[in-house]
Amino acid sequence: MTWMRKALQSLFHYPVKWLVRAHSIPTNVESELGIDKSKPIIYLLPTNSVTDQLALRMSTRALGLPSPTETISLAGESYPSALFLRKTQPIFSKIKGNTGIETTFVGLFHLFRDNPELDAQVVPVFVSWGRAPGKGNPGLADLIADRAAPSWLRKLFIVLFLGRDNFISYSKAVSARTMANQHGSDEQIAQKLMRVASTHFHRKRQSLTGPTLLERQELHNSVLGSDAVRRAIAEEVRAKKLSHDDAKSRAVEYIDEIAADYREGLIRFGDRLLTRIWNKIYNGISVGNASRVRELAANGHEIIYVPCHRSHMDYLLLTYVIYHEGLVTPHIAAGINLNFWPVGKLFRRGGAFFLRRSFAGNKLYTAVFREYLELLFNKGYSVKYYPEGGRSRTGRLIPPKTGMLAMTVQGMVKGINRPVSIVPVYIGYENVMEVKSYLSELKGSVKKKESNWQVFSAIRKLKNYGHGYVNFGEPVSLAQFMDKRVPDWREHRNAAMDKKPAWLTPVVNELANNVMTRINRSAAINGMALSSLCILSSKTQTLSEDELRQALHDFLHLLRDVPFSSDATVPDITADQMLSETLRLNRFDIEQDEYGKLIKPQAKSAVFLTYYRNNILHMFALPGLIMAAVFAHRNIEKNTVLQLVAALYPLLQRELFLHMTQDEALSYSADLITAFKEQGLLQQRGRYLSAPDTKDKRFHSAWLLSRCLQDTFQRYAVVLTILEKERNISRGALERTSRQVAERLSSLYGLNSPEFYDKNVLSSFITALRENHWIDTAEDGALKYSEECEALRQDVMALVWPEMIQHLEHVALHQ
Repeated sequence: MTWMRKALQSLFHYPVKWLVRAHSIPTNVESELGIDKSKPIIYLLPTNSVTDQLALRMSTRALGLPSPTETISLAGESYPSALFLRKTQPIFSKIKGNTGIETTFVGLFHLFRDNPELDAQVVPVFVSWGRAPGKGNPGLADLIADRAAPSWLRKLFIVLFLGRDNFISYSKAVSARTMANQHGSDEQIAQKLMRVASTHFHRKRQSLTGPTLLERQELHNSVLGSDAVRRAIAEEVRAKKLSHDDAKSRAVEYIDEIAADYREGLIRFGDRLLTRIWNKIYNGISVGNASRVRELAANGHEIIYVPCHRSHMDYLLLTYVIYHEGLVTPHIAAGINLNFWPVGKLFRRGGAFFLRRSFAGNKLYTAVFREYLELLFNKGYSVKYYPEGGRSRTGRLIPPKTGMLAMTVQGMVKGINRPVSIVPVYIGYENVMEVKSYLSELKGSVKKKESNWQVFSAIRKLKNYGHGYVNFGEPVSLAQFMDKRVPDWREHRNAAMDKKPAWLTPVVNELANNVMTRINRSAAINGMALSSLCILSSKTQTLSEDELRQALHDFLHLLRDVPFSSDATVPDITADQMLSETLRLNRFDIEQDEYGKLIKPQAKSAVFLTYYRNNILHMFALPGLIMAAVFAHRNIEKNTVLQLVAALYPLLQRELFLHMTQDEALSYSADLITAFKEQGLLQQRGRYLSAPDTKDKRFHSAWLLSRCLQDTFQRYAVVLTILEKERNISRGALERTSRQVAERLSSLYGLNSPEFYDKNVLSSFITALRENHWIDTAEDGALKYSEECEALRQDVMALVWPEMIQHLEHVALHQ
């Protein structure tokens, strides 16, 4: 290192320290990138910038990595620990000088050949200041936009204005020895390395900033000039007796109603604001499997995020996480109900585009929206939409609305020049601010229209929300999915997609179900959800502190020993820590008596806990079914349990969006039984499985587990009993009567599960009965009771509380 370089580093050390806040991507470089902190590291940066090097030094200190401003010793020789592809651009010239990096690497390759035991890790690092995308029409703001190799004068302004938005993006370590052993001369290998590195940094920049911003005139021209919109305008003229100009003006109004108006400055401001809010209301935000999305971005994929929808907070939280994971913030499909002043304008500038709840009968609006969505895809913007169509009021996944997925498939069929990947996202909270209003809506109250007052009220209540969870699920490669389902789909590219091909609806339905199961496969266990499951499973909805702690310990142990999936996450904490953190949320009443603490829901709030339980109930479907069978039969053979699993799993799978096939579910159930026995949650007595002895401290955990699906079994019993009594009934009458009986049982037995009589859940169960041939269909479409249905009913009734069976047997269906 020259004396000039050292002097500049000393000169700029404190200004950079005061002005710059370095965000490291990723934060765990060892597990995700394979970087070994104990081995020599050579950092490879795109530009020979002192401020870049100092910002990198701040990041490496925080991550525990070697400093990029020091030298490293290799075979007794000193080498710089940071190398640069190019010099900064001179102020009055566009020609950038050579840094001599090729000569340095040639010398290193010679060194490694002479010393076979020697190796070093080359770690490419991209340093970004701000995340501003390019513009079609450059403006004054471009003076501080980070570009490749800016001059020192421009860099001064960049650091001044964008120092708080500095991102240090690390890439996988490459063995210098492996590079030295490649075929070719050292000069050729070094030149190849430079070309690959230059391409890599270009893709890094694209993955951080995204494509060039779409100018408004270009947007209008692209949408209005498409064949589909021109045809829709002509149809509007004919059908509604409008002039062509009036119909075109209406199309322009639709574009302005729909389209986002992305502003990077608002994103930066929002990042600072949200960081303060998250620090105030959350104990932390856990992010899982983000590396798979970064890999997609690095490979040039069109990324479409499809998260579950729990809360209005989802819009902010997921975008915030995506931004901090070094990815381009997506354009977000938002309901038109959120387009009210001034929030709508802010959302629009943050990347939101708005859609109406229904497109029915409006061909021009449909054509404009579809062309706008396809334009986003083709321009390379990542997109986010919610497949459920709205927020879940019960905490379960809602059966998906397929409109946006259908448009995505149609867009790809028409021709998107990049590979398209759909990324399912699981979002979980320990506290959802709307949960009380959800209950009111489930009981029949009218949903309140979004307003500024609601926004201010929500902000005022933001406190002590526990932990937030964002897990990225396994991506769906849309081309590969289509190749398997419709091998000749590419032949439809020249066909007009205004008319749906026959294969579209079944393929999109399958894709939607695939996406939902992958969301649930990526679930995150948290203290509030697990504690809610335990307390609601208790007959009195009250547990002693020791009982709850033991149950948390046993369930965490089970989920770690027999993971629900490779994508699901379980916090790496003890049951004591989980209980302590959960009680600090102040969502439970704690009473003290002579024997210790008693924990129960706050007054009239047990029903709210069902929301959090339902977030993870699918993870306990098979454990709960197995344990319910053991407690119901007292002594039961393993094969009998597995037969019951085989019978009921398809119904649970449809309702809870479980990802396993039936064979996988049976294998998983066998593993669960083995784990139960090892943990002492089950006992093997000869040929039979039985519950632990009542004196065993694990008996209570097993008993709670046996009751966690009781609401589900009771709902099944309601539908099957009505079918048994009626023998032949229309689907509409079955759904209506089932809901009436379920509501009555809920009142009689104090069942605190809103989904117990939810029409969507009942409808899903009836559909599953038909699809799995448990019931027959008459010629007039009525549902018929069958021998198979009777066998299923007997299996289900064996799992249901006796008092519930008694009431069902004597319920009068007709007055």
